[in-house]
Amino acid sequence: MAKKSMIERQKRRERMVAKYAAKRAALNETINDQSKPMEERFKATLKLAELPRNSSATRLKNRCELTGRPRAYYRKLKLSRIMLRELGSFGQIPGLVKSSW
Repeated sequence: MAKKSMIERQKRRERMVAKYAAKRAALNETINDQSKPMEERFKATLKLAELPRNSSATRLKNRCELTGRPRAYYRKLKLSRIMLRELGSFGQIPGLVKSSW
C-alpha cells in the first residue's frame, strides 16, 4: 500500500471538518448551554466524542499547498518560504519582486 502524502491527508481533513462543522457546532452549543439539564449536556458530550477525530478544526495545520511543508508558511499565499522564493524568482507571483544585493 502506497503511503499517502501529507497534502492529501490535509485535504481529507479539510473535507471532514467542513462536513461535520454544523453538527460539531450544535453539539458544542448544547454542551455549553447551562440552562439545559446535566444529563442532556453529558449525552451531547458523548455524541461529540463519537465523531471522527479528523473532523475537529484543531487537527488542521497550515501547510504549503505545493510541497506540504508545515513550517515557514505564508497564510496570504498558502505557500512555504521556499516555494515563495522559487516562484517569485521565476516571476510567477503577481506583484512580488525578488530583489538582489
